[in-house]
Amino acid sequence: MNRYNIIVNRLTFCVIICCFLIIGANVCAAQEAIKNYTVYNGLVKVQGTELLVIRKMEKAGKVVYLTVNPQTLATALTANAIVRPMDWKSAKAYFQQAPYFKAYDAAAKQALALQDAGVTHGFPKDKGITLTIDLCPSHKPLDRIIFTSLIKEFAKIEQPVPVALSITGRWMLTHTDDLNWLKELVAKKEIEITWIDHSFNHHVSPTAPLKTNFLLEPGTDMNFEILGTELAMLQHGLVPSVFFRFPGLVSDQRVVDKVLAYGIIPIGSDAWLAKGQKPAAGSIVLIHGNGNEPLGVADFIKLLKSKSTEVTSKQWLMYDLSESIADEFEGVK
Repeated sequence: MNRYNIIVNRLTFCVIICCFLIIGANVCAAQEAIKNYTVYNGLVKVQGTELLVIRKMEKAGKVVYLTVNPQTLATALTANAIVRPMDWKSAKAYFQQAPYFKAYDAAAKQALALQDAGVTHGFPKDKGITLTIDLCPSHKPLDRIIFTSLIKEFAKIEQPVPVALSITGRWMLTHTDDLNWLKELVAKKEIEITWIDHSFNHHVSPTAPLKTNFLLEPGTDMNFEILGTELAMLQHGLVPSVFFRFPGLVSDQRVVDKVLAYGIIPIGSDAWLAKGQKPAAGSIVLIHGNGNEPLGVADFIKLLKSKSTEVTSKQWLMYDLSESIADEFEGVK
């Protein structure tokens, strides 16, 4: 990426913020402006539970923190809290036995592969999968059939149905109606969404080799790609999870280390359906719901139908990503 593209990225970010904070009445209705969004580490106790602070911001004149429960990996926004500042090394030592840091360390060890670095498998209590749906930039509408099929299949068994959405900033910019539809499903408790950071731009070249493609493109501004997406989520009323998915599942040691420096955990997949990979119990399944991968969507609908009897007898379930990863690393030494 040349200097011009870097400047365009930053100008785009400024335009986006202006849209979210000033112009976007339809996009950001009832959302308060967020200022001074930054990486911040500390310890806070909420209702007797110790939480790790990973972000700090100002909202409606108050200091608000993005926190993660090291035991469950669930994130939340915490305000009016007394935070004990703590550097990352100290926080890691303090919570070293928690599933969050065990998953964090496991992801770091999986960084050498050019594709599919990070955590790729969960630990279900019974047979089932964790479904992750990538929403890369696209001019096509959301594949709503994925969600309506899930809701229909699990209506009497598992509600809300847990799914994880890997979302890009650019998709949010152009799919307001689809995003609002998803939020309505959450409000009606038909689905429960874990929001995964999938980078802001999701740059991809059809000709560049993997080693200089996606986030490995020279000049990529990782701070913008990560924090810009989180900020966009927050302005839409979404709470970012502690997970990150590499565009194209492409990374190297350097970019994995950069992502980990933000306190977020790379999530891969051991069952990308459109590539013919077959899911097993505990698989983190990957499909694209942005209209660009009809084969993967068709394969998932076929998978759902094939498991209909097992779903009805509660022998095949959908698993929450945070819970599945927490269970995978609970007790690991």
